[in-house]
Amino acid sequence: MRTQPTITQQQALTLLENWATQGLLRELDLALVRFLQAEVPAMEPALMLATALTSYQLGQGHVCLDLQQVLGNPAATLTLSLDKNNPTLMADVQYLKEQLAAWQAADWHIAPQQAKLINHGAGNTPLVLVKQRLYLRRYWRYERQIETAIQQRLLSSQQLLDHPSAAEFREKLDALFPPAPLTTQQANTTTTDWQKIAGALAAHSNFSLITGGPGTGKTTTVVRLLALLQSNALAENPTRPLTIRLAAPTGKAAARLQEAITGAIDKLPAFVQANSLLQAHIPNTVTTLHRLLGARPNTRLFRHHARNPLLLDVLVIDEGSMIDLEMMASVLLALPTHARLIILGDKDQLASVEAGSVLGALCQRAHQGHFLPETIRWIEATTGEHIDPALQDANGLPLDQHIVMLRTSRRFTDDSGIGQLAQAVNSGDLQTMAAIWQQDFHDLYRYDLPDLTDKRLQTILFGQMPQQNRPPGIIDYLHIIKTAHPPLEADKAAFDAWAQQILQTHSHFQLLCVLRDGPFGVSGLNHHIETLLANQQMIQPDGIWYEGRPILITRNDYALGLMNGDIGITLSYPTHNQATNTLEWGLRVAFIREDGSDTIRWIAPSRLQNSETVFALTIHKSQGSEFEHCALLLPSEPNPILTRELIYTGITRGKRWLSLICINNHNIINQAVTRTVQRSGGLFAENSHITTDC
Repeated sequence: MRTQPTITQQQALTLLENWATQGLLRELDLALVRFLQAEVPAMEPALMLATALTSYQLGQGHVCLDLQQVLGNPAATLTLSLDKNNPTLMADVQYLKEQLAAWQAADWHIAPQQAKLINHGAGNTPLVLVKQRLYLRRYWRYERQIETAIQQRLLSSQQLLDHPSAAEFREKLDALFPPAPLTTQQANTTTTDWQKIAGALAAHSNFSLITGGPGTGKTTTVVRLLALLQSNALAENPTRPLTIRLAAPTGKAAARLQEAITGAIDKLPAFVQANSLLQAHIPNTVTTLHRLLGARPNTRLFRHHARNPLLLDVLVIDEGSMIDLEMMASVLLALPTHARLIILGDKDQLASVEAGSVLGALCQRAHQGHFLPETIRWIEATTGEHIDPALQDANGLPLDQHIVMLRTSRRFTDDSGIGQLAQAVNSGDLQTMAAIWQQDFHDLYRYDLPDLTDKRLQTILFGQMPQQNRPPGIIDYLHIIKTAHPPLEADKAAFDAWAQQILQTHSHFQLLCVLRDGPFGVSGLNHHIETLLANQQMIQPDGIWYEGRPILITRNDYALGLMNGDIGITLSYPTHNQATNTLEWGLRVAFIREDGSDTIRWIAPSRLQNSETVFALTIHKSQGSEFEHCALLLPSEPNPILTRELIYTGITRGKRWLSLICINNHNIINQAVTRTVQRSGGLFAENSHITTDC
């Protein structure tokens, strides 16, 4: 890296220390630079700065540091607003630009004295440079592992086109994917059954990805696909059914998938319902990816890996947008070579909290299709469906042939404001968004409030009990607590039924917000709502734990069987006083068991070490959940995390009603929609042209 340093090592280190003091870097980032510089005293200032930023970017969800982007806007890399009146900050940014510009002028050359620290991939240096992308080696390795594993699966995918029972396959495909009822608007246009196409393609692939927005039928598609695969397997050998596992990134997402899978199984065609053997081997139990892989406490390691692979033939993963780079690499490493991997997800939702945007990278070309002519001929011959010629690409990549985007939403009807708003936000169409607010949609409400003390906020959140045919609110489950409380001497079944009704009612409404801290974040809103409810005497917050307090589990607790994202309600419950040998009231937190039984678990608050109040929930934490009524509250000031993907994710959490609440800034949603998430990474960035038949 032949540069003429504009600053010395000590100056670079001082600069990084100042950034860490200002909160622009983490102490972890600074510690990494100090460690590497101690190992290689000749570490150049440019590499010191770039290493700290690479580590920092991981904390922001980026897999690597795009040096070219940093040169274009170094202030943005540090997620700060460039204050031209701050000479110290201006000088810091100039130092950074000068150092990286000198490195760029040398075409990102790696000097011999830096060889222990950085190379282009071979060896075991802590840093890897690929073109202008700088990685910590572990994350570079994750990307290569994912690429290699997927490419191997594409190469090993089996065609059904020349299968001796192709006619029988078509018959089953037609039976499993009959024409679906369409809305009036859809019936007047030529509609392609993308669910059927996804089922056909996935049935002949060891790797398939099915993406689509809410209500496009991802779960329905995969259940019918599993029936198809299992039917074929049992036809070949009735004693050797496929071993199928279902998984999701979080406990909440797993529970929701389990509920959806169970409902979809009940709607399978008659020939499946009549075949008890086939029905018995279509699973409806869903686990988390951590449990599937066998997470080992206090380590990043799993019990299942390349030398101890999972015992399965088919793995279905839902909510693929929530899977981070490290987890995807771990899943692919633990899959046996013969197994099929089927990933479901909405490519337009928020990416994972951890580093990487795996689904987004894999699906970046999904909307345009890029199907090869031979793929389209096979699809049309096999399914009878017509593919729009605009989705054909003679230069389509092998990966493109294994990704299907479901394009017809059956959740949001033609007159759904939520559906139209989600589509407008997703495309960044501010003009259509403005027009939507002028229409009187039955499922869409907007409130521009001056502050949180506006009385309308209380009406939105609480509703008016017992008014009918209106969006549910927080007060609904609290009303059940007060009016249907079993007596102290009631049996456990009575308390279980009461708790179940409360939890189900609570799940109908959720206030979502963007931030963790501040008056418009989780902490401020939870306190504000507690105060409002206490003033109405709906709760009595005497200490941290009180009846009616909803809590969110924030970390997996395998001993208690609780997963990150699980929600429970604190309720009065009979406890035995050993001293007096009598029953008395105590507090327990009720959770619905996520094992398909829907039974209630009662857990003492003292055992819940990782939980928080959840009157308000961040949009990030809401992924994998849906609510009858979702109230989305936006802050008054722009924030780097306010993006199109965040707004889209929040909007699509609402199933029947959405209330958008803007505080003292009616334009905040438009400002957010113009910003998109740009995560740095190199997954399939080179568009590797491996060959595979389709």
